Amino acid sequence: MRHLPEEIEVKILWRMYRHHFIGGKHTSIDNLKKGFEKSAYGDVDMAIDNLIKQGFILVKPTSYGKQVSLNPKMLGVAKQKIDGFIPSSSQ
Repeated sequence: MRHLPEEIEVKILWRMYRHHFIGGKHTSIDNLKKGFEKSAYGDVDMAIDNLIKQGFILVKPTSYGKQVSLNPKMLGVAKQKIDGFIPSSSQ
């Protein structure tokens, strides 16, 4: 199943928000691909890069790989973007 780029971005933001990967709580950048088909990994990588460029995701380089978290300063905008796709996310 082919996902739209914005749909992928929202799914990534929603997952990070739901698991509270915000500010100081990080996860491996590879974990963001989980839940997507392997054939969509290229699209997911592009969506992650786009979210980083837009400032939604912060990257923390570590000795064991890149760790990512939601930018707390962009949390309101991220929540609006999520609510535009997933109306029940505010519950």
